[in-house]
Amino acid sequence: MSQSEEKIQQLQQWIDESKRIVFFGGAGVSTESGVPDFRSVDGLYHQKYSEPPETILSHTYFQRNTEGFFRFYRDKLLPTGAQPNDAHKKLAELEQAGKLTAVVTQNIDGLHQKAGSREVLELHGSVLRNYCQRCHRFYGVEAVEQSQGVPRCTCGGIIKPDVVLYEEPLDEGVMYRAVEHIRQADMLIIGGTSLVVYPAAGLVNYYQGHRLVLINLQSTPYDKYADLTINEKIGQVFRQIHV
Repeated sequence: MSQSEEKIQQLQQWIDESKRIVFFGGAGVSTESGVPDFRSVDGLYHQKYSEPPETILSHTYFQRNTEGFFRFYRDKLLPTGAQPNDAHKKLAELEQAGKLTAVVTQNIDGLHQKAGSREVLELHGSVLRNYCQRCHRFYGVEAVEQSQGVPRCTCGGIIKPDVVLYEEPLDEGVMYRAVEHIRQADMLIIGGTSLVVYPAAGLVNYYQGHRLVLINLQSTPYDKYADLTINEKIGQVFRQIHV
């Protein structure tokens, strides 16, 4: 048996034995669905724009150049046609089987819910939710996707995606629920994230158990704390797991 097979077998055994699994994921969970990540070689941070993505996706830039923000946002962040992959589907199955209590995600694409997951804590919001900054009327993704320039509400206000931009705080309620789930977990699986974006990455520190699993193509700053590390694509790993 290869080392990779041994690790998958260990993961399967821990999943079988656990009853309060929490999954914490990042961009790597959705790349196999065709959604670009931010830090890989061909991710958003390596593409050429007049200004870097960190600048365009900031609160300041949204206020200063709203039209430029939406040009980039429509072009790069709306996951048009993206479908859940094996990781999304397996996590939904684990929840339905009563083994997984929550998915905590840094992604904004809504693919976990599309796969059937119910308790999804979106740390950075979702492109599927949008609201008028003036009257707070709710809009779906179509309002942004199908508009030109700056999307406007019927009241004339700007429609803003319910996405946490750089310089904006994370939702305290979502963070609190994420901390509670992680603190009570008997197994924490972290996948598809480099664990360098704070405060989200700091959530790992609330886990108190002894089954910390890291699944990521590259190594992370938390590898030394993990009880099991698997350097493979997360969809390929979950494809081999049985619920």
